[in-house]
Amino acid sequence: MSLTSALRDCLAGGVIVVDYRQRIAACTPEAERLLQLRPGKAVNAPLSALPAKLQELIREVIAENKPLTGRSVILPLAGREPGVLQVCATPVAAQAGAIEVVVVVNDLAPARRLEQHLRRLDRLVSVGTFSTSMAHEIKNALVAVKTFIDLLLEKNRDAELTEVVGREMARINAIVGQMLKFAGPARPALSATGLHDILDHSLRMVQPQLEGKLISLDRSFKASPDAVKGNDYQLEQAFVNLLLNAVEAMGPNGALKVATETVSAAATIPPLAGRGTHHVRLTIADTGVGIAPENMDRLFEPFFTTKQNGTGLGLSIAQRIVQEHHGAISVQSELNKGTTFSILLPACAKVH
Repeated sequence: MSLTSALRDCLAGGVIVVDYRQRIAACTPEAERLLQLRPGKAVNAPLSALPAKLQELIREVIAENKPLTGRSVILPLAGREPGVLQVCATPVAAQAGAIEVVVVVNDLAPARRLEQHLRRLDRLVSVGTFSTSMAHEIKNALVAVKTFIDLLLEKNRDAELTEVVGREMARINAIVGQMLKFAGPARPALSATGLHDILDHSLRMVQPQLEGKLISLDRSFKASPDAVKGNDYQLEQAFVNLLLNAVEAMGPNGALKVATETVSAAATIPPLAGRGTHHVRLTIADTGVGIAPENMDRLFEPFFTTKQNGTGLGLSIAQRIVQEHHGAISVQSELNKGTTFSILLPACAKVH
């Protein structure tokens, strides 16, 4: 929900005029919608056409001839949770000393949603400030750590170990750099890179967790070519987050499948930019506990988590990285059967 639409919803109120005969003399479309009245049928209808709680407030205003402001009314809504409306009613003198009532109703739900969004934005600002100061400290400590590790690697010339440690040190440095730029929009440097190589590195990072839980791994890399325009370190960060989520969702003897394929842009749902070109689809499927249906809409929301010690940032970061790569991420899940994440990334010329 954008700030503009949220403010529009908050300011959209419905107006009803009840005449001295206690019939509806005027009713705006917004009031019809909020009160679930038949469009265009409310005018000239009796007061009894309105919800019972609202009838009581209007009769109270007529009896006391005093305005009523800021009263909340809970209205039952068909097939939905009860709605909360704020009601203001003002008596107006009519003919022969009779009283008419002007009623203004506002839906409180948009205001509450806006408040939640503003609180979330406030938390994001706090995280940005904290992450910047933390990144400075990490970067300073990283200089000493890198020097120490370089000395250790000189004594241990294991080629694979050297490659892994060197790559991960560079990735940590890149992540710290991103944190230092947290306040500004992320603009990763993108270049042609092999998706399968990034997946190999990502799987290597979670291999100990797979072995610890005796989780079987099914690799099906069929995308050809597998080149995408991306940033190695950021894509690896997104993939590792998704892989760790999959591992944590499974118990012992689970199964993890990582697959790639090439698809046309026209075949993607929803259609992506670049119609006529091709995309690479990556799927990460687990046999874990699955995601509850009521949590699906909030899955990529920052700070939302169902884990006891989770931060709620892993999936939101993964989504942001995919979107910065002009791709799309989606999820399908079934309780006690597993979850499948699908990522679509635009393909590019083959990596040389």
